[in-house]
Amino acid sequence: METNKITMMEAYRIEALRSNDISNDEIIEQLNSKEVDFGDRVEPDMDFSGIISLYEQNPQTFKSILEDGYTVKFITMNGLQNLLKMKFDIIKDRDYELVEHGISQLSIDEKTYTALKQMLGKNCRIEELSKDNDKQLLNILFV
Repeated sequence: METNKITMMEAYRIEALRSNDISNDEIIEQLNSKEVDFGDRVEPDMDFSGIISLYEQNPQTFKSILEDGYTVKFITMNGLQNLLKMKFDIIKDRDYELVEHGISQLSIDEKTYTALKQMLGKNCRIEELSKDNDKQLLNILFV
C-alpha cells in the first residue's frame, strides 16, 4: 500500500494537534462537525484550513493519513527538525547533530525508525550507520 502524501504544513497541523493530546478520533470528529475548535489546547489563531480541505476532499483518505501515517511531499531542514520535535520529541543537540546537508548521529528505536522512514519525502535519504539491539544509528541527508 502506498502512503498518502501531504504537505509539510498539513503535517505540522496534524502533529500540533497530536502533541497537544488531541486524539485521531477527536480530530476527525471536529472536522466532520465542521466546527473546528480545539479550545485553548492549541494556538488560538492556528490555521486549520489545509487539513479541513484535505479532510473534505476524502474523509477516508484523511483517516488513513492519521491511522496509517503519511509521507511529506517535500521537507526542508527546518521542517524536518520541527517534525522530529513535534512527532517524536527528538531535539537538536540532545538527540542529533546538525550538519551541512542534514542531520547526523540520530539514535532511534525501531518503531520510530519505521515511522520516520515512511514520513520522509523523496528529497531525503537515510544513511544507516549501525544497529545495536533495538536502536538504529543513522544520518538523514537532503538530496
